[in-house]
Amino acid sequence: MKSIQPISPPMKPFLILQLRPETEAADAEFAAFLAKGGLAAAEVHRIRLDQSPLPPDLDLSAYSGVIIGGGPGCISDPPDKKSPTEKRVEDVALSLMGGVIKDDIPFLGCCYGIGILAHHLGAPVTKERFSESVGPTDCSLTQDGKLDPLLAGIPNDFKAFAGHKEAVQSQPRDCVHLISSTICPFQMIRYKENIYATQFHPEADGAEFELRINIYKDRGYFPPEDATRLINICRAAHVEYPEKILRNFVRMYGA
Repeated sequence: MKSIQPISPPMKPFLILQLRPETEAADAEFAAFLAKGGLAAAEVHRIRLDQSPLPPDLDLSAYSGVIIGGGPGCISDPPDKKSPTEKRVEDVALSLMGGVIKDDIPFLGCCYGIGILAHHLGAPVTKERFSESVGPTDCSLTQDGKLDPLLAGIPNDFKAFAGHKEAVQSQPRDCVHLISSTICPFQMIRYKENIYATQFHPEADGAEFELRINIYKDRGYFPPEDATRLINICRAAHVEYPEKILRNFVRMYGA
């Protein structure tokens, strides 16, 4: 007689929050999160914050983890320089951080996400220093980064796609510095045990950045006439390791 095997409970979904108001960019970013994280659409709860508010009864413990994507806004811009959508999206993302930090909810903030986390923790996020041109950037693991399980399989030195006008200016209190670069020192940090954020885009590849270059070429990241040159640079870049961070995040916290 065959024994009855216990049925494993289904994995709790991951909550993916998107801040991009451009549908083409948001849809491509979402597809990249799924592909690079090894996730199916049925394994996530997607919310575009430009279109939908957070549910009033949102229970973060119902999710395996939270992933926040990037966006064209800047947290350091004064309120009167932000569109109503940018302000609303930012406020909603910031409102979530108290619960994430209180319960050490698994969290991965990508690009805009590091600004959200650092700002919430009281660290300066400004355009004063450390902005990066759109394209591949050279990153290096710190000594703490070499020991962090989320960075398993990541070499000491690697390339990642980045492009940002503002950056974290000093390490947030009680954070662990995991990845640095010459141009922008705070490329990845961790708070508590499970709250991570990157300045670079772990979900991005050359095709994804080509799309974003075309969409955001008039948003002040670079002179519009440089778009073709930057696309060629991104196409030629060999960027393979950052996506492992997303895959490791899903493997570590999917339950």
